[in-house]
Amino acid sequence: MTLIAGNWKMYKGPAEAAEFCLGLREHDLDGVDVVVCPPFVSLAVAVQLLAGTEIAVAAQNAHWEPEGAYTGEVSPTMLRELGVYGVIVGHSERRQYFGETDELVARRASGALAAGLFVIACVGESEAERERDETEEVLRRQISVFEPDDNLVVAYEPVWAIGTGKTATPELAEEAHAFLKSLLDAPVLYGGSVKPDNAEALLAQPDVDGALVGGASLDLDSFIEICRAGARIHS
Repeated sequence: MTLIAGNWKMYKGPAEAAEFCLGLREHDLDGVDVVVCPPFVSLAVAVQLLAGTEIAVAAQNAHWEPEGAYTGEVSPTMLRELGVYGVIVGHSERRQYFGETDELVARRASGALAAGLFVIACVGESEAERERDETEEVLRRQISVFEPDDNLVVAYEPVWAIGTGKTATPELAEEAHAFLKSLLDAPVLYGGSVKPDNAEALLAQPDVDGALVGGASLDLDSFIEICRAGARIHS
């Protein structure tokens, strides 16, 4: 089944998150797996308001240790206690702004998996890397740190298409997804300026198993439209 995950980034405190989740509950989203990924402060309210639905809640990051002297970090076991189902690791913004390396991302992923969370592990090349024809080299390096796991999902997010309004063509996305699947047996989501008007064409590609949606997941109507596009593809 197609997986649609909404990454809210550093938007929607508890009040806005509550309003969004209450609205989301009112819609029939059968035929697609749906995940919302609020900031840490809004996880509890999202878990509470989406309880009893099929919509999962995931965090945007997690430390690899269950506890310890790591000021400012949140552990996978804490997330599990809260009722959180999964976590994103290695988002390009974590790599770009916070210096996260492939090895650090791998530690976060393995810690989360060991705690029983599902993991969306992000990989993707920058515009400069693509222009230098290094896409496959970069993806091969980034994906090499992960081991196959039933709870591991990969998200291909070309960095040049995140928050820029640029989107990989369905053909480019398919090519990258097929390459990633040749290296690791895992579902692969597409992330990079997914919107209601391009979602169906992207999700129709044979190796695109869903979407990691950024900006368009902040608006309830557009997020629902993307979810319904995913449901139509596999109906």
